[in-house]
Amino acid sequence: MRRTALATVILLSAGSTAFAQQPVLAAQPSTRGTAVVALEGPDGSGLTPASISIDYGQPHLRGRTLHTENLVPLDQVWRFGANTSTTLETGVDVTIGSLVVPAGKYSLYALPSASGWKLIINKNTGQWGTRYSAEHDLGRVDLIETALAVPTESFTVWLIPASPQSGKASGELRFAWGNRQHSTTWSVR
Repeated sequence: MRRTALATVILLSAGSTAFAQQPVLAAQPSTRGTAVVALEGPDGSGLTPASISIDYGQPHLRGRTLHTENLVPLDQVWRFGANTSTTLETGVDVTIGSLVVPAGKYSLYALPSASGWKLIINKNTGQWGTRYSAEHDLGRVDLIETALAVPTESFTVWLIPASPQSGKASGELRFAWGNRQHSTTWSVR
């Protein structure tokens, strides 16, 4: 009887040690952010208002600098945020910069370089942010870069609507991180 009790204690101890050594998944350090613009009027189905949204992982500088610490390496495709891929979803056909983007869901990436940044709109969605494949690109858009007087600690994306008097729904897609801001236009087709 004593042997059975001792064997049980040893098995339970071994089991709890094995359980304690299992890796614990840490919380992802980057929060999620969403930029949304609701559009006036119905979408193509005529039933509900349409919107354009961008869902992204929001990395933070935490004392680091973008290019010198390879957070955003130059001349390499960058994941445009953190964690899972950044998702653009539009309920209507839009033009982003000069690129026609049909209604649907897309992943966003960026190509930073010393001569200027490009926004990449990719048809593959749902993947981890570093899983980029150029063969799925819908296209690339040149971005306007502006220096910021006060650095932005957390990567942030905005969809800014133009004034309603401008006619067709339009505005600016803007993002900032560190001491730079980048932007392009968007408009409903």
